Amino acid sequence: MFETLSERLGGVLDKLRGRGALSEADVQAALREVRVALLEADVALPAVKDFIDKVRERAIGAEVLKSVTPGQMVVKIVHDALVEMLGTDAAPLSFNATPPVVLMMVGLQGSGKTTTTAKIARRIRDREKKRVLMASLDVRRPAAQEQLKILGEQIGIDTLPIIAGQEPVDIAKRAINAGRLSGYDVVMLDTAGRLAIDEPLMAEMEAVKAATQPHETLLVADALTGQDAVTTAKTFHDRVKLSGIVLTRVDGDGRGGAALSMRWVTGAPIKLLGTGEKLDALEDFHAERIAGRILGMGDVVSLVEKAAEHIDQVKAEKLAAKMKKGEFDLDDLSEQLKQMRKMGGLAGLMGMLPGVAKLKNQMSEANLDDKIILRQEAIISSMTKAERRNPKILNASRRKRIAAGSGTQVQDVNKLLKMHLQMSDMMKRMGKLGQKGLMRGGLGALLGGGMPPGGAMPNLGGGMPGGLPSGLPGGLPGLPGTQRLPGLPGAQGLPGLPGTKKK
Repeated sequence: MFETLSERLGGVLDKLRGRGALSEADVQAALREVRVALLEADVALPAVKDFIDKVRERAIGAEVLKSVTPGQMVVKIVHDALVEMLGTDAAPLSFNATPPVVLMMVGLQGSGKTTTTAKIARRIRDREKKRVLMASLDVRRPAAQEQLKILGEQIGIDTLPIIAGQEPVDIAKRAINAGRLSGYDVVMLDTAGRLAIDEPLMAEMEAVKAATQPHETLLVADALTGQDAVTTAKTFHDRVKLSGIVLTRVDGDGRGGAALSMRWVTGAPIKLLGTGEKLDALEDFHAERIAGRILGMGDVVSLVEKAAEHIDQVKAEKLAAKMKKGEFDLDDLSEQLKQMRKMGGLAGLMGMLPGVAKLKNQMSEANLDDKIILRQEAIISSMTKAERRNPKILNASRRKRIAAGSGTQVQDVNKLLKMHLQMSDMMKRMGKLGQKGLMRGGLGALLGGGMPPGGAMPNLGGGMPGGLPSGLPGGLPGLPGTQRLPGLPGAQGLPGLPGTKKK
């Protein structure tokens, strides 16, 4: 999400950063471009006007124009205004009520409401350690109640038994009674939707809310619907008073205007983002982190959290121990590739690294995408156990067999083996330098004086254009002498980014 907006704003603000001094005309010209960028990203016009007015008022002042780094000051002002528009404070789901806490999910048909209900239920169980009961109130869409039941079986969450012929309000009351009698902590009500907002839908939502008094009323909105999402949010908020918004399909929307507009129009906080189809593809919404991503500043905290959530700590410790001895076989590389995919793949991780998001277009042109990871995993899977543990035995005939078995070319196998050799050499240098040597010299000591010309991530098989920039988190390439943040991949998870110490 926000890729288009990030690209446009990045270009505008880069011009300001490069200027030694700024005039009022420079700021006005930049703000005109920012205004166009926001409108093209589907941000509602009233929200754009309010945003530009705030930035102009703060940016055109003696404090900024006479600053030593006026360009950087304007960037900070834009960042702060984005945070204000998105909501300054994080707004997690609230459970501060007498059990069972009722969460009511509302939204139009096709927005992903039922799947999102299951995602949130799973998240509450895993993170909050609470018992959850899900109930479908959708008696109009064919098989809607069965869909929630199947999702519940997949994730191990209980669903309310289906009784044919019951009306939504009756189902909701039965769900709350069942939750109270059976000792559930949370009851989630998946309400019906429509293809468009109409009076019967709103009346039904109001009746359900009046009968159940939910602690949270969450609007599930499709980020791809653009301006329509804003209209939908305002209508629902006016009728049933939303406590929060959950945006779905943000991975498929490059503009992101809906997120910026809905918060501004309704005042209801965006609480969660649906980042994919899988039932664990759900992220907390943090305005400051999102603003950082939009302006190319990265989102290191989310990267750390994602790593901590997806990386198998036991496997990571074993791999770290092997690396200390200078050992790194193709099974280890395969494990790193799998962990990388779990964390959102190459594109997802790049978007969270400061300054690296700008390389996405170059990566796309160089065909550096998640298909490379899958191809590399297929190559490794086509090897025998002996070959994975000792790549030195891979002669020409074996490489030809592996290429045929994985549906790739021999040159792809050669690239993978070359990448593994580079990483293995790096591991050996780590072992020789020891912890103190790494902390003193950083990656420069590890690589013997500088980055390889193919980029800092040789595992991608194509050489990333220009290499990774400096200033990456937790001891990643370019930032010497830093300690590992908890769970952050590197020597323990992310291919090609070794050289960190676990805290």
